[in-house]
Amino acid sequence: MSTVDKMLIKGIRSFDPENRHVITFYRPLTLIVGPNGAGKTTIIESLKLSCTGELPPNSRSGQSFIHDPKVSGETETKAQIKLRFRTPAGKDVVCIRSFQLTQKASKMEYKAIDCTLQTIDPRTKEKLSLSYRCADMDREIPALMGVSKAILDNVIFVHQDESNWPLQDPSTLKKKFDDIFSATRYTKALEVIKKLHKEQAQEIKTYKLKLENLQTLKDAAYELRRSIAQDQEKTESLKTQMHELERELEDVDAKIAHTETTLKELQKLQNQIMKKTAERSTLFKEQQKQYAALAEENEDTDEELREWKTKFDQRISRLDIMIEKLKRENVDIDTQSSFLKESINSYIWDISKLQMEAEAHTSLKHERDSTIQKLFARLNLGHLSDAPFSNEVSLSFTSRINRRMMDLERDLEEKKKANEVEIEAARERFMNADHRCNDIEAQKRAKAQIKSEIARQIEKKEAERDSYELQISNINLSHMDERERSMKAELERKSKQLNDRQFNSIISQKRSELSTIEQQIKSLNREKDVLAADSEDRVKLSLMKTDFEGRQKKYKKIMDDHKEKIRGILKGRLPSDKDLKKEITQALRATEMEFDDLYSKSREAEKEVSTLQIKIQEVNDNLCKYQKDMEARRKYIQSKLQSLDQQSCAIDSYQQVLDKAKEKRDVQKSKYNIADGMRQMFAPFERVARAHHVCPCCERPFTAEEEDEFVKKQRVKSASSAEHMKVLAMESSTADSLFQQLDKLRMVYEEYLKIEKDTIPAAEKQLAELNEELEQKSQALDDILGVLAQVKADKDAVKSLVQPVETADMLYRETQTLQKQVDDLTYKLDFRGQGVRSLEEIQYELKALENSKDSLSSEVERLTDEERYMKDDISSIMLRHSALMEEKGKVANALSAAKKVEEELQSLWEQKGEVVLDEKHLGEALGPSSREKEKLQNDYKDLKDRLNREYEQQVEVQRSYQWEVEELRKLDTKIKEYYDSGKGERLKELQEKHSQSQSELQSCESKKQGILVELNKNEDLKRNQDQLRRSIDDNLNYRKTKAEVDALTSEIESLEEEILKMGGVSTFQTNLVKLSQERERVLSEVNRSRGTLSVYESNISKHKIDLKQTQYKDIDNRYFDQLIQLKTMEMANKDLDRYYNALDKALMRFHTMKMEEINKIIRELWQQTYRGQDIDYICIHSDSEGAGTRSYSYKVLMQTGDTELEMRGRCSAGQKVLASLIIRLALAETFCLNCGILALDEPTTNLDGPNTESLAAALVRIMEDRKGQENFQLIVITHDERFAQLIGQRQHAEKYYRVHKDDLQHSIIETKEIFD
Repeated sequence: MSTVDKMLIKGIRSFDPENRHVITFYRPLTLIVGPNGAGKTTIIESLKLSCTGELPPNSRSGQSFIHDPKVSGETETKAQIKLRFRTPAGKDVVCIRSFQLTQKASKMEYKAIDCTLQTIDPRTKEKLSLSYRCADMDREIPALMGVSKAILDNVIFVHQDESNWPLQDPSTLKKKFDDIFSATRYTKALEVIKKLHKEQAQEIKTYKLKLENLQTLKDAAYELRRSIAQDQEKTESLKTQMHELERELEDVDAKIAHTETTLKELQKLQNQIMKKTAERSTLFKEQQKQYAALAEENEDTDEELREWKTKFDQRISRLDIMIEKLKRENVDIDTQSSFLKESINSYIWDISKLQMEAEAHTSLKHERDSTIQKLFARLNLGHLSDAPFSNEVSLSFTSRINRRMMDLERDLEEKKKANEVEIEAARERFMNADHRCNDIEAQKRAKAQIKSEIARQIEKKEAERDSYELQISNINLSHMDERERSMKAELERKSKQLNDRQFNSIISQKRSELSTIEQQIKSLNREKDVLAADSEDRVKLSLMKTDFEGRQKKYKKIMDDHKEKIRGILKGRLPSDKDLKKEITQALRATEMEFDDLYSKSREAEKEVSTLQIKIQEVNDNLCKYQKDMEARRKYIQSKLQSLDQQSCAIDSYQQVLDKAKEKRDVQKSKYNIADGMRQMFAPFERVARAHHVCPCCERPFTAEEEDEFVKKQRVKSASSAEHMKVLAMESSTADSLFQQLDKLRMVYEEYLKIEKDTIPAAEKQLAELNEELEQKSQALDDILGVLAQVKADKDAVKSLVQPVETADMLYRETQTLQKQVDDLTYKLDFRGQGVRSLEEIQYELKALENSKDSLSSEVERLTDEERYMKDDISSIMLRHSALMEEKGKVANALSAAKKVEEELQSLWEQKGEVVLDEKHLGEALGPSSREKEKLQNDYKDLKDRLNREYEQQVEVQRSYQWEVEELRKLDTKIKEYYDSGKGERLKELQEKHSQSQSELQSCESKKQGILVELNKNEDLKRNQDQLRRSIDDNLNYRKTKAEVDALTSEIESLEEEILKMGGVSTFQTNLVKLSQERERVLSEVNRSRGTLSVYESNISKHKIDLKQTQYKDIDNRYFDQLIQLKTMEMANKDLDRYYNALDKALMRFHTMKMEEINKIIRELWQQTYRGQDIDYICIHSDSEGAGTRSYSYKVLMQTGDTELEMRGRCSAGQKVLASLIIRLALAETFCLNCGILALDEPTTNLDGPNTESLAAALVRIMEDRKGQENFQLIVITHDERFAQLIGQRQHAEKYYRVHKDDLQHSIIETKEIFD
């Protein structure tokens, strides 16, 4: 058992925070005696706080539990409780709790500052200290002591204010008993188990759903793996086919590249021809425009025109140089003029600024002169001449003023020092008088305090003397001696009677008989337990049979529900129960294989259909593209024909328009050639006529007039022929340009005809063939899908049977297992049943032995009670004797103390007389000193005020002079700065520069007018030369353009010859179209294969990604783990149900047993203690609060005759105290198996004399019964000296504790001897 050894109290309630008070707890009794208010209950409160951490009631959160710092005159009090106790294992533990109470400005602050556990290491014997939080410490100590916190609070350490809790209101009583029984904890445990059972049942349902889901995922993962393998085989075959098509495609690409290279070269040449033709047409038009724009066509050669242009340029260049020179001079003059204007403006600004500063300087000089005159007059420095003053004169005047100011400052400083010396002397006289007066007053106050202290001590000693005299007067010493002799005689007689009865031998004999009966009862109980175990097996057999029948019914119901489906799947055959699952699994596997085969065929057919659809789409796209190309070419040709022919033409008339343009071009070219030949004949005819004077045609001689007439006619014809040649050249060029543009459309027209007649019909034919093939493939796909749907329906039907069949198979196996278990248990029970007594016989024999045991126990209790009564009488006589001896000791002490107090009083009266005489002398000396002090203080204040006023007046005058001097100094500084800056000379210099700049500006303006006249003259001359130059440039440009047109014509003809050598463009275009069609066919095959391959690869990757998903990851292991988890959870849930029922029954049995034991002890203690006749006994009644709950309500009942009444509200205060105390004793007897401590605080409150004596006798009996138990401790606190004498016997304790308060009202614990 756990016990408490020692406790230290410091700073708790009235215990001094500076001293340590230690109390040792004895075994079996620790008795604490003292008057009311001495601090006894504080010991119980400290014990309870150390063990449970609970503060006493009404302690204001700990503030009133700690010693108040205001009592000790401090702002902070530190308290500590140190408890050493021994655990049930015999281990010493020290619990230390420290506290602090601080006085704040407006409130108290309580704080628990330290919680420590100390123990000894059994191996190293070293002291170990562990610090805890308060909450952890509150849990740790009850666990170490082996009892719950509720027992410590409500049974062992109960506060005096809460000692009557068994008779409080029902809710409080229920809470207390629930805490003691830990009912709430176990009820919550039952609720948690029930809730857990329900949650696990829900989890089992969830696990079943998860298992079904995992089965589905497992099947899906198998399907994905099989699809991946099939698609990988098809992918390999497609890759081989694609390699062959890619080689064929590379050959076609090489041919196309060669053809395109050649075609590009031809197209490049055609583009060059078209470019040069367009360039020639542009230049030809430019040539015609230039010819029409000529004012006259110059007959000079190009070299002559260029030479004339070169000299003309030199003349123009000289004019340009002259004009530029004049412009530059004009700009220079403008720049110079603007610079001069800016300088003049700057001079004007600076001059105005300097003039303003000069005026300010003059005003400052006037102000300085007036200030000097004023200061000379105020400072009495003599007479001055009239203003203005020069700078030297003003400087000398200023120096005289500064010297005068320095003299004034020295005078002021000397005046200040003299005043301070005079004031300090007066202050010193006053302070000396003040010190003398204060010394006398301090001595007088000290004497008054000493006198009051002596008076207080005299009053205290007189009261103490009166109390001792009163105490001595009430005592009869002769009567006390007579009582002592009679008590000794009675004690000897009672002891002789006790020895004669020989209680110990008789009780030992009865207890040995009782032990024999208990052994027989134990043997019968073991036999009964064996039979109870068999009964458990029988109950188990019944449950197993019930479970077996239930599973058989479930199995039969499943088979009845699905029998027809099974026969339909297995073609009318119903397999045996053992092979049912195997048959269904094989059927499912066969349907799945058939379904997979058809599914792969349907996928292949779908791929073929999709491939054909892709091809049809490609052909449709190509056909639309061809039609759009043909329509674009038709619109292009028609728009070109309309723009060239200026009329609406259909595309079919292109060839006719081209022939007409060619014919027109040839006619215009022929006309131009004829006209050119005739123009070339006019010049030779004129030369022949002039040279030979004959007609060039008929060689007829000419006269001079005829010759002139012939030449004149030739010249007229030549001039008209030149105009006609221009017109014919323009028309020939237009016709040739029209033909060239129409000829460019020939390639586009040929492509249009090819698309219309060849390409589009071929594409339409291919589209019809593909549509026919698609219709055949679609029909085959529909047939396969129909068969696939039928097979899928069969597969789904088989799958729907898998779960019921698995359930039926599981139920079948479980019924087989249960059948075997039932047979084994039946055989086991049959084997045990031979030669065993029945349960009724054993119970009958047990009842007889129990009756014998009860009668022997009653006899032992009667003898024990009789022995206890005799010992109680002896103890009572010993208590009275010890009290008498203690009273005699007190009388002797009181006599000596009274004599000592009288002597101390005489000494105090003498001291008081001396103090009164000294106080009178000091009062007479204080009057003159006070009057002298007041006079000196007034003199000091008057002198200080007068001198300070005089000094302040002088300072004010000095300050006004100083301000005027500072103003004069500032004026001198500004005047000096003006002279130092040289601004007067600067003003004169700027005025001279301003006049010079004005004259230079007028000279620039006159120069500018002359330059402008010369510049206008040269520009007019240049404009007249431009017209002549323009005519020369026009002739040179016309001749240059004509030469460029001729060069382009020869280049175009050479490029056309080169195209004819390489071959026609149309031939290469036809070959390119054929190769492109071949390439498109091969590319279509490649793309189709790639599309099919990508479909397979995407399916493979998709299936692999699906397999990598979380739902398929490690699906087989997850399925197996989930199955194990489900089975484990089901078994655990059944165990929880069994544990719930077992715990429920155990709680009911424990509560009933404990309540019976408590009520038995309460009844015995009440009958032994209570001396009244109105109440036979009391008990605690418990009722269940509702059906199916484990919550109880409690009430205390009293038995009066045959009537049972509730005790609360019907009993007196003394009965209430006694009943509460007995209930606590019974609870301690029942629940404190590991803790033998019980603390009683003022147990005799409201009890009369007989009940007090009987309570003391009951406690003595309890200690006698427990005297062989060394760990039993009873702690009793009382103010009742009589009760203390009754229980405080020498055989129970050698010492007791007396608690009282000292002069400072601090609680003191003293150890006293218990006298025999």
